[in-house]
Amino acid sequence: MRRKETVAMLLAGGQGSRLGVLTEKIAKPAVSFGGKYRMIDFSLSNCVNSGIDTVGVLIQYKPFILNKYLGTGSAWGLDEESGGVHILPPYATEKGGNWYQGTADAIYHNIDFIDGYDPEYVLILSGDHLYQMDYNLMLDYHKLMNAELTVAVKTVPMSEASRFGIMSTDEELRITRFTEKPKEPDSDLASMGIYIFTWKTLREALLRDHEQQDSEHDFGKNIIPTLLGQGRRLFAYVFNGYWKDVGTIPSYYATQMELLEENPAFRIFERRMRIFSNLNEHAPGYVGEGGSVKDSLCCNGCEVYGSVRHSVLSPGVYIGPNAVVEDSVLLPNSSVGEGAVVKRTILNEGAAIAALERVGSEDEICVVGTGSTMRVKE
Repeated sequence: MRRKETVAMLLAGGQGSRLGVLTEKIAKPAVSFGGKYRMIDFSLSNCVNSGIDTVGVLIQYKPFILNKYLGTGSAWGLDEESGGVHILPPYATEKGGNWYQGTADAIYHNIDFIDGYDPEYVLILSGDHLYQMDYNLMLDYHKLMNAELTVAVKTVPMSEASRFGIMSTDEELRITRFTEKPKEPDSDLASMGIYIFTWKTLREALLRDHEQQDSEHDFGKNIIPTLLGQGRRLFAYVFNGYWKDVGTIPSYYATQMELLEENPAFRIFERRMRIFSNLNEHAPGYVGEGGSVKDSLCCNGCEVYGSVRHSVLSPGVYIGPNAVVEDSVLLPNSSVGEGAVVKRTILNEGAAIAALERVGSEDEICVVGTGSTMRVKE
């Protein structure tokens, strides 16, 4: 293998239980978003746009759809012989397969993969965050500060700080304290779950952490606090762009509705930082006689014979004659029958609304799965 300066490791095995029926059959990074995309597309596209061509994707929970979706990595230009996308499933022992015990444990069990590229730096990413970022700028900062670990951070309201890993820094942004989800936070600098490690430092830390039987083998709970206690050079990199963890139904729904604004905060059509997808196999969308689409995202493969307003339609969606869809998010291959009315609803992949059925209300978000329905207050 050709030596790489930087290898990215993308953690994509999350269950995402807070998304309810949306993650009953697929991992959170595989959940559809913004019509033609899946959540993992954003981190993968950031790698491509940053010139990082070697990405290990660590899958675990419900891996089939994600595995199939990634394929050879060609949709993102990550299929070259000397790098590309590599699917890294849970490790196996002589007693059978085992799930990763934590985020650090997942990387530990793939040390041989990383060693194969002999990198100087390792970029650790999550596969379920919404953002556009040039990792080269963060890497340049890491080098400038002669850091052993750089953590991407955003300022958050103090009222929300207890949901994140929170750090305090000195005037040079060197990290002086790190606390995972503190009850009483003393800073508004929140970890984005994006780390650049000097590989030598990370490798040593992983080997040492693996031997600690009382460790949870987690970056936020174990690896970072240990390195901090050792006086290592840990720095915060402040990111001022858009970033969101759409890990709950209200945030998932609201963020998709934001895409329909005239000037959305997250620019899904940004050309300089293009977002790539593997959902391109459908024929062009079709709006039939009597059909109308207003103020909406409508992807390839959609057939619309009813009325659609202020909604997101993913590939393969079908809207029957005289049906009404408003303020809703319809995921791939879902359908709305003739004369049905759907408002403020998330329709999961493959789910169907029967003819003349009425779904949704003004004071809650309705989520319809293939076999169940849930309602969530905003």
